[in-house]
Amino acid sequence: MRILFSAPQYEYEMIREQWLEAVAKIARQGVFVGGPPVSEFEAAFAAYLQAEGTVGVGNGTDAIYLALQALGVGPDDEVITAANTFVATVGAIHHTGARPVLVDCNEHYLIDLERVKECVTSRTKAIIPVHLYGKMADLKAIAPWAAERGIALIEDCAQAAGASLDGIAAGRWGVMGCFSFYPDKNLGALGDGGAVVSSSFEMIAKLRKLRNHGGEVRYQHEICGYNSRLDPIQASALQLKLRYLDDWNNRRREIARHYRFYLGAVEFLTLPEFADDNSHVFHLYVVRVKYGLRDALKKHLQKKGVLTAVQYPVPVHRLPAYAHLGYKAGDFPHAELYAGEILSLPMHVAMTENEVRFIASEIRTFYESCQTVGR
Repeated sequence: MRILFSAPQYEYEMIREQWLEAVAKIARQGVFVGGPPVSEFEAAFAAYLQAEGTVGVGNGTDAIYLALQALGVGPDDEVITAANTFVATVGAIHHTGARPVLVDCNEHYLIDLERVKECVTSRTKAIIPVHLYGKMADLKAIAPWAAERGIALIEDCAQAAGASLDGIAAGRWGVMGCFSFYPDKNLGALGDGGAVVSSSFEMIAKLRKLRNHGGEVRYQHEICGYNSRLDPIQASALQLKLRYLDDWNNRRREIARHYRFYLGAVEFLTLPEFADDNSHVFHLYVVRVKYGLRDALKKHLQKKGVLTAVQYPVPVHRLPAYAHLGYKAGDFPHAELYAGEILSLPMHVAMTENEVRFIASEIRTFYESCQTVGR
């Protein structure tokens, strides 16, 4: 048996005929940058999130960077984010000239919001909580707290398209929400893409200029901008996929339930929290493997045809690129401990219960063999 870690090709098959027709239409019209496919997707995604507007950009990293630029973040500013995020979150902060300030995660892998409050200084311009692995950070308390202090809340929603908390979609809790449409995301393009959503007309207007060399009208450059536009071919795919997003997220939750049923009694695993709401869309199904057995389990599953991954094996502060921030080993104990234990099991909408059962059986077999050797 071979079980894929993710399967964006399955989603492609769901939209293939309609998407190829849309691509042919783009080709016939000869509008290969911008145009109706982009504006129509932006409107549809904003409506889906119940936000005032969406600005499509080149990728998820640009989404964060341009959101920070729209706020005027720059040198002498500080931006707080999680130590266990993907490097792109911190890279976007770095390239504004601001200092990334890192915070440890809690037992659910999400930024510790109480620690965030302890890190705020007079230079803090923004906070970027990361909705990691598909689960939303609980922003109910921090959002008004930050607003009272004039600190912008920018959500990193790269892994949380379609998630919501108390009926409010991921991306709408802060002044801006940043999305990645990398192909394996819950809402993924057939290439790269990203978006910033906001209910601030001021931010939407500024972002539309920033992504397009500083102006919305050709040769009228009102501010210093960049070239980061969502491709119309990708926008066409995203609009088609958006129709399936809720169903696909429900399918991911169903797979997560199967995992919990079949793995619930496996003593050396810590399973992710499962809440009966929409706050978790299971972009990834991440378990923690105790007793230093993570790498051995990964190899065992690979030999059995089960592909797994580790997101992310090294916390940001331990990467050479960010050694200059001055953090040291032990500064973020949860992030460092979990980096050595986490393992992402296969999770995609084409998975079956039988595949989950097979994975669980192999995990139990592996653990039983370890116990036998130990005795």
